[in-house]
Amino acid sequence: MVLLRDALAKVTVNLADGRQALLAIRVSGDVVGEISALGGAPRTATVTSCGDGVVNVIHRRDWHPFLQDHPEAALALAGTTAARFRWANQRRVDFASYPAKVRLARVLAELSAAHGESVPAGRTLGVMLTQTELATLSGAAEPTVEKALRELRQAGVLETGYRQITIRDLATLRQVGLMPNVRHGWTKGS
Repeated sequence: MVLLRDALAKVTVNLADGRQALLAIRVSGDVVGEISALGGAPRTATVTSCGDGVVNVIHRRDWHPFLQDHPEAALALAGTTAARFRWANQRRVDFASYPAKVRLARVLAELSAAHGESVPAGRTLGVMLTQTELATLSGAAEPTVEKALRELRQAGVLETGYRQITIRDLATLRQVGLMPNVRHGWTKGS
């Protein structure tokens, strides 16, 4: 298991056709590989650092005694794991219930809320992603994501650059994503 002390990482899985699918993004303070460390089964995903970072590798032989001696850490890990399963379940519901543009809008809003920062033009996503990675995160074909991004750009909802997206109008993006209007401490043009 690895603790990301000061790092940004992508969690991917290899598909049967040889492509890679982006499953998640992990940031400083997150742990990765915890399911394998707890269950003893082989890993099912690959974690790749998105640049220089500081991590701690925690070996299973050390992890189990630590959790036994620190039940509060075991409860915190259980909470993190439950949140990740809840997120994965929501993605499955979204994939079955909503068109691709709605799913993409949800992914963009969630990434911005979790990782982004305010900039003069709006709010960044906080992570650099390719359109292929956005497609896998939203369960859509890459041409569909390209079209949805173009429509959102033309509507003034966002700006795109090489592996960068700035959300200019979160309220509209959340409407497209059929999401409740939750405030994130910034407004259009701030």
